[in-house]
Amino acid sequence: MYQATPRTGTGLASITLGGRSMPLMDQARIYACGITPYDVTHLGHAATFVWVDTLTRVLRTLGVEPVLCRNVTDVDDVLVRAAKREGLRYDDFAAFGEFRFEGEMAALNVRAPDYEPRAHRYVRPVIRLAAALVESGAAYVRDGSVYFRGGPAVEAAGTGRDEALRLAAQFGDRPGDPAKDAPLDAAVWQAGEPGYPAWDSPWGPGRPGWHAECAAMALSVFGPAVDIHAGGADLKFPHHTLHAAMAEALTGVRPCARAWLHVGTVTIGGAKMAKSAGNLVLAEDLLAVQPAAVIRLMILARPWASSWDYTPALLTEAANRLEALHRASGLPHTRPSAVAEIRRLLGTDLDVPAALDVATDAGGDAARLLTSTLGLT
Repeated sequence: MYQATPRTGTGLASITLGGRSMPLMDQARIYACGITPYDVTHLGHAATFVWVDTLTRVLRTLGVEPVLCRNVTDVDDVLVRAAKREGLRYDDFAAFGEFRFEGEMAALNVRAPDYEPRAHRYVRPVIRLAAALVESGAAYVRDGSVYFRGGPAVEAAGTGRDEALRLAAQFGDRPGDPAKDAPLDAAVWQAGEPGYPAWDSPWGPGRPGWHAECAAMALSVFGPAVDIHAGGADLKFPHHTLHAAMAEALTGVRPCARAWLHVGTVTIGGAKMAKSAGNLVLAEDLLAVQPAAVIRLMILARPWASSWDYTPALLTEAANRLEALHRASGLPHTRPSAVAEIRRLLGTDLDVPAALDVATDAGGDAARLLTSTLGLT
């Protein structure tokens, strides 16, 4: 296997994401929003985690060691409701889902994260976060719940009010909750309800809010800021907006992430994949008919931020491109400038499509470097 040459000397590595250039020292802290393990892994999920895995591989190629934290949201209302439908305890149901997810990620050659915090182990940090936000005036207590004042964060995000309300309702933020001062305030701590798990708190029994869970886990693992925050583009609002705002309100450090990797949505016939729509393409089904390298290349052969529409023809196209890349990898050593160009392109907004063209044309070391870096071996 071709191994990338580590960065040496006094040169400072850097990577560009979303137009933001980031100089990096020896490590890069990456927080990735992981799964809520209540359902099967579809292609949209897989695309996010393949891109996060590729980001870590690119950083290593550039001579920077990534430190990846990918959480598991195993305390969540949607998970509890799904477990009830199956007649299982929510924590057992979550464990089954997580086991299945990890197997599918391994099959896709997605490396395990360095840290994998699970929300149920971070209830006390959420309580401390809630108490601190109340003390600072960024949150308030009402009827056993703690609500974060979300208005300023929503305004700063630039999401129109009607769209913000729609998304808040879609993601379970309960904009119609009469206990809130404003519809777009978000629960840091949710008062206990029959049928849902509950922990003791200064405000009575309850459970952590989704956005607060990620804020608490990221802060506990990395402190007040990260270099890159990753997740699906569909999480940009309200989840990323509000958990970043909670973290920043607690620490005063802004921004809490130097750059964001919001991976584009995968659609079918123009519609977002969703169980309710009945249009899921499952990772396990794709793995049954194609090698992981083909699926990875299908995901990666496009800009990471772009949404795209899946068709079976894309798998055939990816298989042909992979075969061409492997043929090119068998050629003798090629010009050093091609290897340097591969590194430059990957460090410039993870430009895999352009890097594929260079590697397939140049062959040799350039093709071997790209094959290894993209996890296609």
